[in-house]
Amino acid sequence: MTTHRTRMLIIGSGPAGYSAAIYGARAGMEPIVVQGLQPGGQLTITTDVENYPGFADVIQGPWLMEQMQAQAEHVGTRMMWDTIVEVDLEGGSPFKAIGDSGDEYVGDVLVIATGAQAKWLGVPGEQELGGKGVSACATCDGLFYRGKKVAVIGGGNTAVEEALYLTNHSDDVTLIHRRDELRSEKILQERLFKSDKITPMWNKTVERFVAGENGALAKLELVDTVTGEKSELEVDGAFVAIGHAPATELFKGKLPMDDSGYLLVEPGTPKTAIPGVFACGDVMDHTYRQAVTAAGTGCMAALDAERFLATLEFAEKEAAE
Repeated sequence: MTTHRTRMLIIGSGPAGYSAAIYGARAGMEPIVVQGLQPGGQLTITTDVENYPGFADVIQGPWLMEQMQAQAEHVGTRMMWDTIVEVDLEGGSPFKAIGDSGDEYVGDVLVIATGAQAKWLGVPGEQELGGKGVSACATCDGLFYRGKKVAVIGGGNTAVEEALYLTNHSDDVTLIHRRDELRSEKILQERLFKSDKITPMWNKTVERFVAGENGALAKLELVDTVTGEKSELEVDGAFVAIGHAPATELFKGKLPMDDSGYLLVEPGTPKTAIPGVFACGDVMDHTYRQAVTAAGTGCMAALDAERFLATLEFAEKEAAE
């Protein structure tokens, strides 16, 4: 077992983790990023990215993550191909983490950027048509379906918000829900029912996503949850909106979380309940979940981490004198 020591330990490697690393390295904290099972995060399974600032043309998600990683390494970040399986936050700084490799990572500050994953239906065609008509983010991909027929699958706040957002691009939005009433907030339901661009489809579940001759999504195979009757719905795009699952299993019982498992932070900051431990990106943001907001909170985490270390070092110097 090898022990890796750093002033700034970052767990996770999406836009939040890489941005924290860039700022941390430039501040001389020589960060270590433990990349986890999916280096680069959700953007590595995203094709066209059109809403990340700084690029006039459409870029590819994997390429953007490669560039962020290269930038972080260029300014002095160490990338570790490992997955953290255990963390020790008791006793405060320094914080310890154990990797699946058996290696130990010790950091004076800890930045958690483990992200969240969209929940999927798990039916045939869903993963195969990801980026080819099937998406889990209307804000990210809605523009690609301007003037086309789209469907949203789900019945909670996320689904209704996605459906309402899509009316900015499409006049033909179908909301597919497995029950006969929505679970979303009443005010959102009122807005949805007032829209003449959204058609609710009750008591239906998607059984299969079907591709057309061009290899992109062409239709949905549906089944009625009450009668069992099967039907089809022709669509150009389908958005699965049944929620997200934050990757916070490591921190259960060690850091405060909300009912959905998102890490709780001091409002307007990435500060967790433990001084020196910061959370950024989708692991603490269940509202926006965008690459640019994740990168922003990664920057905030690094700046707050730098201030925390400066305060800690000043106190130690005062005590020594």
